[in-house]
Amino acid sequence: MVEHDGGISRVMAAEMPTVRTLAHLAELTRSGEAPYLRYSPGPEADAGHSSTDHESGLTMPGVSANPLAAPGWWTLPLEDWLARRVCQYLRELDEGARPWLLSGTRVDFGPDNEPLLVDIRPVAWVAPELVEQARERYTSRLDAGAATHRDR
Repeated sequence: MVEHDGGISRVMAAEMPTVRTLAHLAELTRSGEAPYLRYSPGPEADAGHSSTDHESGLTMPGVSANPLAAPGWWTLPLEDWLARRVCQYLRELDEGARPWLLSGTRVDFGPDNEPLLVDIRPVAWVAPELVEQARERYTSRLDAGAATHRDR
């Protein structure tokens, strides 16, 4: 069942498929079907309201999301980039959020330069085993947590 509420497609959580591997996530990202990742209670909870900037308390003009497409300078496998993106907000899991995939129309940028989306279309849940696969790949293939600026 899909309903529309305030520009957000409301999909019942039980009806959303689940993506279980980085390879499948890469397919969805390459095809453009799932260009964004979001950590929240889910599309039902997000329907009808925008994200809030926690530091200022201001309501933003859309829902914040993490883009999944790799930038042009990225020459490693897409799965490495996706592992990095999935792991970027893992702290949110401790706050009751779940990762899910979505598409939408970018209307602005949030305080961390993340896209703010409207006309959201939920695509799929991200399975815990995909999160674990991403964590393993991120820590084994990349210098996870490396400092941005190093003494030269």
